Parts: sequence; C-alpha cells; structure tokens
Amino acid sequence: MTTTEQTTAETPVLIERDGAVAIVTINRPKRRNALTNSLKVALVEALNELGTDVTVRAVVVTGAGGHFCAGQDLAEHATILAARPEHAFDTVALHYSPIVTALATMPKPVIAAIEGTCVGAGLGFALAADLRVVSHDATFATAFSSIGLTCDSGLAHTLPRAVGDARARELILLAQPFTAEKANEFGLVTRLTPPGNALVEAIELAATLSTGPTRAYAESKGLLARSYFQALDQTLDQEGLAQRRLGATTDHKTAVNAFLAKEKPAFIGQ
Repeated sequence: MTTTEQTTAETPVLIERDGAVAIVTINRPKRRNALTNSLKVALVEALNELGTDVTVRAVVVTGAGGHFCAGQDLAEHATILAARPEHAFDTVALHYSPIVTALATMPKPVIAAIEGTCVGAGLGFALAADLRVVSHDATFATAFSSIGLTCDSGLAHTLPRAVGDARARELILLAQPFTAEKANEFGLVTRLTPPGNALVEAIELAATLSTGPTRAYAESKGLLARSYFQALDQTLDQEGLAQRRLGATTDHKTAVNAFLAKEKPAFIGQ
C-alpha cells in the first residue's frame, strides 16, 4: 500500500491506496475513534475527494486501534452544549449528514471494515456503506436514546431498510448493544471474519470490485436508493435510461465482445 496522507497519530483521517482501492481510516484509537468536529470535517473532505477521483474504483472505511467508531465524542459535545447550546447540534447538518451522503452516494462501491465498537453515528456510517465486513468481536448499538436523543446519521432511513421496521424500532428505542452474530442474523453483515481480519478481507473484497464495471455499480446504487420512494413504473423507466447510458460505455462493449469470444472481460471503469 502507498500512503497519500501523512500517517501520524495527530492525523484524524488517514487515506491509503492499494491499487484502485482507497482505504479511509478514522484515526482516534485512544478514544475508540470518537468523532470530534475536526475529524468530521476531515472525513467528509476525504470522502468527497475520493468520490470524484476516477482512479479510485472502490473505497474501504475502517477505524484505527481495533474499533470502528464510537460515535460522537461526548466530551466535546458537553463543552459545546454548556458554552453554546444553540449550536450544539449544528454538527448534524454540517458534518454527519454530509458524511452519510458522501458514503451513500459514492459512485463506486464502499465497504465498511468493522472491528470492536460500532455505535451511534458509527453505525450510521457503516449502514451508509454498500457492504460490511465484520469481525466476530464487533459490538453494535444505536445508542442515541440512552443519552436522551433520537437517531441521526441516516439511521432512521437505513436501519429499517436493512432489518425491517419492527426490528429497527426495537434497536432504536431500547438502544441495547448487539453482537456481530446478531447483526449477521439481522442481515447487516456481508462477511463475518475472525477478530483482526476485517480490514484484510474488506480490502480483498474491494480489490475484486475495483476491477469491475464501476459505472454499472454507480447506476445500480442509484436505482436501489431511489426505488424505495417511487412506483414500479418509475423504477422501470429509470432502469431503461440507466441501461441506455451503460450501453454506451466502453466496459459494456468490451464485456459483450469478451463474452462472444469466450474470454473474461477486462473492465476499466469507463
């Protein structure tokens, strides 16, 4: 891997490249990668940059030090709440929502590699990814109601779609922790791994996706996201338009020719 950001303990977000795969690491290991405002700004900037970088064809998001993300840094939140209560929740619109939007609308596959703690906004980030590679020792929780808040970071949108309305209500209202095995039963997990292996397996999965038809992946993500809010005929129309756009791509033409020649296509993401 080659490092594209200085990897120091003070760098809140690290970006590494492994071929066409970018690995984004939330880097506050001593605080289980709890989110400060400066970290959130760095994270959304990194994600937006990767979203427009055509040399990046898959993204892995993970956390340093054996944890994914513990959600909001409550010490920072308490300081802001005491000093400027009217601004204590500006971060939702300024940071959390843009991070989730960047993950969910990334025009390439996004994989969350999850070890240890994944709670609150951390769970929201994980569910905004397309796929989740999860260590057996990971622990999840929505957490918000335990501190007198409702959910943010898209959980009211992504969680019921992932686990169903009844289960989402249970997880949000009770805010009880649940294990990786339970997350797998709920349908949140793409792959379960031994402790310490989530990142390695996520990078392997991302490497496979990075050699695929990137524009087709982007169209598929968009179709799936929009399908929840529209009638079948609208989805059918949009599928037809997407196929027309993809039919003009080099990847489609290459794949058809390769199929006819009984060869494996070499996708270039264009």
